[in-house]
Amino acid sequence: MKKSLLVLAALAACGAASAQSTVTLFGVVDAAVRNVSNKSVSTAFGTGYSVKASRTELANSGLSSSRLGFRGVEDLGGGLSASFWLEAPITNDDGATGVASFSRRSTVSVAGSFGEIRLGRDKTTTVLNEEQFDPFGDTGIGGSLIIDANETGVSGTGYGSNSTYKRAGNMVQYYLPRNLGGFYGNVAYALHENTRTSASFATAGTLNTGRHIGGRFGYATGPLDVAASYAQNDTSFTTGTGAAAVARPGKIKTFNLGATYDFGVAKLYGEYSRSKDQRDPLNPFTTVPDVDLAGYLIGVTVPIGPGQIRASYSRVKYDFNRVPTLFGVNAADPTANKLALGYVHNLSKRTALYATIARVSNKNGAGLTVGAGPSYSTAFNGTALQARTSTGYEFGIRHAF
Repeated sequence: MKKSLLVLAALAACGAASAQSTVTLFGVVDAAVRNVSNKSVSTAFGTGYSVKASRTELANSGLSSSRLGFRGVEDLGGGLSASFWLEAPITNDDGATGVASFSRRSTVSVAGSFGEIRLGRDKTTTVLNEEQFDPFGDTGIGGSLIIDANETGVSGTGYGSNSTYKRAGNMVQYYLPRNLGGFYGNVAYALHENTRTSASFATAGTLNTGRHIGGRFGYATGPLDVAASYAQNDTSFTTGTGAAAVARPGKIKTFNLGATYDFGVAKLYGEYSRSKDQRDPLNPFTTVPDVDLAGYLIGVTVPIGPGQIRASYSRVKYDFNRVPTLFGVNAADPTANKLALGYVHNLSKRTALYATIARVSNKNGAGLTVGAGPSYSTAFNGTALQARTSTGYEFGIRHAF
């Protein structure tokens, strides 16, 4: 009898221990029919060339990014918990990409009353703001023009492009606890992991390329949510050619501010963003000017029964900070604007139908698009072409699990 009681006690203890640790499989499967048409024109006098490149495809990630992930949490007792999160992108439209890498997120955390310490690859503080204060987030053809501009920069110049704008690896983050009366935020530092050399003249051995420093702070109460973020990404560029080529440091500094206000019948969105691409910032004699990128967005969502209308207008402008010439006129700086309109119809909490249309207009050398699609045609009959408009539509289904 005593042995039976001991066995039952052991089984109960094992059950209690297992109940304290959970692992969840989750994901999103999103597919849409998408058409994108990009128009290029010639600015040369007397030519009037216009070339349109278009493509219709079955795409993924029109409403939510398709993904597959695993997450788990363990109760350590005393208010402490440990957790992990592994999330991979998938291309369910053709099945070509499965769980090949956890490039969306791969973190391990410890959390308690003090907040959360998180280690690994994750979204940056600036992109968290961009996504939160855009009705379309960063997904589909209606997604953030500001994020696209910060990632790609000015086509063909190398200026403004920021490959770690959305996500950074090797990060150490701290998140504030959730019981601060509406205040929230986090700070992040991503190690560059470059090899250091002791020789002071070895420029390449002193670069911090790949380092990321960021912070975000916000306040949410009732219908109002407002947050600001700042980040610095260390980059590098090369001056000279051949044996005279030298790697020099650069920094891309980004600030953004966003807010939403929910009136019930409609939710308003607003955002302002500004980035500065500095080349050789510590060299007072540098002849390479900074490039600034400023952008703003206004948007709205309107609930209609089980569905929601989404709309936004955004604009970005690059500033090359050109030195005025004595007898000439500097070329105008590139600009682009985007208009997006969509509707989401929720069939359930996990499944939705959606449709979106969007249009991007470029001026003075900007080459942004509504998203995935063909590239702009760059030449016709030996004449250079310049990106002008990108138009697209998509309709599809999203299922989350």
